[in-house]
Amino acid sequence: MPLALDSAFSEVLGDNVLAILSYAGVGLVLFVLGFYAVDLATPGRLVSVIRHDRNPNASLLAAAGMAAVGVIVSASIYATDAALTEGLIATAVYGLVGIVAQIVAMLIFNLLIGLKIKELCHEEHLQPGTWMLAVTYLMIGLVTALAVI
Repeated sequence: MPLALDSAFSEVLGDNVLAILSYAGVGLVLFVLGFYAVDLATPGRLVSVIRHDRNPNASLLAAAGMAAVGVIVSASIYATDAALTEGLIATAVYGLVGIVAQIVAMLIFNLLIGLKIKELCHEEHLQPGTWMLAVTYLMIGLVTALAVI
């Protein structure tokens, strides 16, 4: 005997699957933009420094930036109680603002503290300054996320 699904349940299930795929798509775009924003703010090609030089400092900065974008996107999705289209727009806007805030905070922090990102990203061993910048990324991500909620 075939399983019969209630039409209302099927509709809700279909809408939720569409929302998941849509938010995942926006999140992926924001992750890619976030990575390239970090890349632009980091002297040299970040991808090359990670892939070819296998630099732990560049990897930590990129990973922290992506984690922060993930927190911002997650909070944006959670905070959105609007229809799907409006929710996707809000998530994209909040995500972009968060990415810009991360980069500005990183550059200001770098100027105030005197860390040289280019030098950090060419150090062979993980440096304390890289941890400070990584935490700055996460902190800005959390602040932005809480502002959204």
